[in-house]
Amino acid sequence: MTSAPHSLPQRNRLIGWRLLALLYDFFPVLGIWFVVVVAALALNGGEAIQSNTLAGFLELVALIAATGLYATGSWRRGEQTIGMKPFRLYVVNPEGQTAALGKLWLRYFCGMLSLLCAGLGFWWAWFDRDGLTWHDRLSDTRMIRDFDRDVLRPAKSTD
Repeated sequence: MTSAPHSLPQRNRLIGWRLLALLYDFFPVLGIWFVVVVAALALNGGEAIQSNTLAGFLELVALIAATGLYATGSWRRGEQTIGMKPFRLYVVNPEGQTAALGKLWLRYFCGMLSLLCAGLGFWWAWFDRDGLTWHDRLSDTRMIRDFDRDVLRPAKSTD
């Protein structure tokens, strides 16, 4: 039995690579947060925003939304964030194709929940029968490592 060209390997944990990509992605996200905080300060007349106020809550929502836009936009456009590029990691649907935007947002929020639970959703991949994290399973997406794939490069002509 031969597998389809885009079939995904079983037990594809990639936990170490996932964590390295998260660490790498911290730096572009930090820049995004800086822009959001500067905009919030400007809207607040240059005054510091207190965390226990409506403005503090709205700033937190803006930070979460901006981070989500970065992640889901990157996954939708090229199936990877900046932090995933050096490790050749891609977020795809179970067929190996670009995932739907709604599923990517679900992946983002489930991934945040995983992190808030001390990374339990990531570590779960060690016990999952298919090596999937919470956010893989709940969003019906997968993270793969593929050295032959470069979705931003145009396909080569076969003629």
